[in-house]
Amino acid sequence: MAASSKRDYYEVLGVERGVSADDMKKAYRKLAVKFHPDKNPGDKGAEEKFKELGEAYEALSDPQKRAAYDQHGHAAFDPRARGGGGGGRGGGFHDPNDIFRSAFGGQGDLGSIFEQFFGGGGGGGEDSESGGPSRGSDLRYDMEITLAEAVNGTEKQITVTKPAACDPCSGTGAEKGSKRIRCIQCAGRGRVVVSRGIFSIQQTCPRCEGAGEIVDKPCKACSGDGRVNKPSTITLRIPAGVDNGTRLRSSGNGEAGHRGGPSGDLYVVLHLGEHDIFRRDGDDLQCEVPVAFTQAALGADVDVPTMTGKAQIRIPAGTQTGTTFRLKSRGVKNIQGHGVGDLLVKIVIETPTRLDAAQRAKLEEFAKLCDPSVNPQSKSFFDRAKEFFR
Repeated sequence: MAASSKRDYYEVLGVERGVSADDMKKAYRKLAVKFHPDKNPGDKGAEEKFKELGEAYEALSDPQKRAAYDQHGHAAFDPRARGGGGGGRGGGFHDPNDIFRSAFGGQGDLGSIFEQFFGGGGGGGEDSESGGPSRGSDLRYDMEITLAEAVNGTEKQITVTKPAACDPCSGTGAEKGSKRIRCIQCAGRGRVVVSRGIFSIQQTCPRCEGAGEIVDKPCKACSGDGRVNKPSTITLRIPAGVDNGTRLRSSGNGEAGHRGGPSGDLYVVLHLGEHDIFRRDGDDLQCEVPVAFTQAALGADVDVPTMTGKAQIRIPAGTQTGTTFRLKSRGVKNIQGHGVGDLLVKIVIETPTRLDAAQRAKLEEFAKLCDPSVNPQSKSFFDRAKEFFR
């Protein structure tokens, strides 16, 4: 979404510009729970609102980002605007699920979060308290990709061994034909009271794990857990423009839930390998191209590599080492849709080596023909440094 078409972040959160950090957090938490994908399965509109809320809250909850936004609006986070100032390239937004968890103090149990705001019904809700279906845990997978794959995008298949629903018992944890009976330890409540000195606390029943029921014949394949470790092959689409440390979410590919609950998510963290030719700087690519000193002195058309094939630049006569040429839109596609970076080609003048007798003679002849005006940088340097040569 282009910066100009985005809604005002304060409007997204439903707060005034002078709102306190605490009130802003309360507003975000209430709306984020309302539009969370787990509360609205299959609702693309709610998912987009959830992402929009995460972006707005991340920007305004950070004092520096908020100050930049108040001064420059959405342009503060546009690397193409104002030369990358304000939010700059370092102001990219994080996964909205990470922002959601951060706003709830790192809480990962969506069931308890939903219950806090809605009295149960989401991500396990009331059933989670009584040992009903519960969401599986999220998983992390670290993947190394090449710079070319990051620039162009790619598709990868990965195999992850994780808890999955047991096939013989269909995830119930019970042998076929067995019955579920009330747990005698918690009397079917799923929770037990434990005394700690003068205090008494409630905790999940260790016998039935909060279900309130147990099976008289646990499944032999999974020992009654309802889950077994299985390898799972997952196809992952990596979009063009990802960078080192980018986290991709593969929904539903985490651990299987308990007692028929939804699966967690898989988070794939990308690591970029070194490239022989190119280095990356944000959305720009950089490379060094060696050029013969005769080409630099006389001027020449020089072939240079790009991620999409060969290109050609014209270097004028007298080009010095370190001169950088910019090839527009030959860099990396911005993952947030802010255009494509450039390729910066740095010229390195190569001094000839292993000269034969004829070549050396010609160079010596050339050197005799050169007066100080041929090398103005050397003349200027020695004029300024002559007092050090007395």
